[in-house]
Amino acid sequence: MKTRMQTNLCPGLAALALVSFLGGCGADSSTPPALHAVGAEAQAPDPMVIQVSEDMMKEISIGEPKWEAVNHTLRVSAMVQADETRIARVSSPVIGRILNLDVVEGQEVKRGQVLAVIRSTELSNSQLQFLKAFSQRQLSERAVERAKLLLEADVIGEAELQRRDSELAQARAEVSSARDELRVLGMSEESLTRLETSRTVNSVTQVVATIDGIVLERGVTLGQIVQPADTVAVLADLSKAWLVADVPEAQSGGLAVGLPVEAEVAALPGHTIRGKLSFVSARVDPETRTVRARMNLDNPRGRYKPAMLATMTLSEHAPKKRTVPVACVIREADGDHVFIQKSADTFALKPVKLAEEANGLRVLVDGVNPGEKIIVAGAFHLNNERRRRAIRGADGD
Repeated sequence: MKTRMQTNLCPGLAALALVSFLGGCGADSSTPPALHAVGAEAQAPDPMVIQVSEDMMKEISIGEPKWEAVNHTLRVSAMVQADETRIARVSSPVIGRILNLDVVEGQEVKRGQVLAVIRSTELSNSQLQFLKAFSQRQLSERAVERAKLLLEADVIGEAELQRRDSELAQARAEVSSARDELRVLGMSEESLTRLETSRTVNSVTQVVATIDGIVLERGVTLGQIVQPADTVAVLADLSKAWLVADVPEAQSGGLAVGLPVEAEVAALPGHTIRGKLSFVSARVDPETRTVRARMNLDNPRGRYKPAMLATMTLSEHAPKKRTVPVACVIREADGDHVFIQKSADTFALKPVKLAEEANGLRVLVDGVNPGEKIIVAGAFHLNNERRRRAIRGADGD
């Protein structure tokens, strides 16, 4: 009986053992292939992430985007000019011939210095008219004095005295008019007084400097017949000068008096001029479509000469903006990227949106969250290492 039961159990135990063995073997073989694929992908490294060694950490600098005042700069051509408020155009006051010319271009002159001597028949005729009017006034004055005596003696009536008074008033007006005309023709008060006393006509007049300065131009020659509109000389006080630029209309929106300026004169290499705009034109030149701007220059030693060429750099003040250094920006796949710190030694290349560049900075529009740290120096070499590792991984090394 016992032997029969043992005989019956043996095949069952054997079958159970076989089922267990097959079940255990089937567990590995029945795992879905998709799960293996997911595990493989999870272990593949991200090509945009790099883990930095201790030595490489010494070659990079980590920081955050900073709020900086980004100044927009504009470089335009400029030219040194004489200060127009310190320029004098000395003209001949009369029609005449130049007898003497005592000035050359570049000469320094003082106010009152004789520049030219002119002989003019117009001047002599005007002096003659003045002397006639002056003599007539004297006659009228004596006539009024006699009329007053005769009126007291009851020889003439009041109407005669009034007539002579009227003639005296007219004579005085003619003298005043003739005197003013001689002043316009360049005669001084001293010369007029001398003319009244000497009664001698002088047809020679002098053209004198009206300011202290340098002769920029000489417009006449010896023996030339000149008109009142002809310029004998252009004088300029060059102790002050202007640096003038014509700014294109499209770039003139930020121009304003007081805007910081740096300039370089081609004739003075290595010398930088710093100042502020002192003038911005209120109109656009309709022919050149430019706006004139200028800065004042102190020129005590005459270093800046009119017509010298220069380059003017205008710096437009702007509100503070969030910025990153240009050196930390990586161009990848036609886009801008920066390295974001993920952990102490791990960084990820992340796309960002940037705006204008100024003074070695790029304005950060989007892509870096507040508090995130970025690589501000050494990004270029780190990106080369990232690419090298990505290529090596792709080759199966």
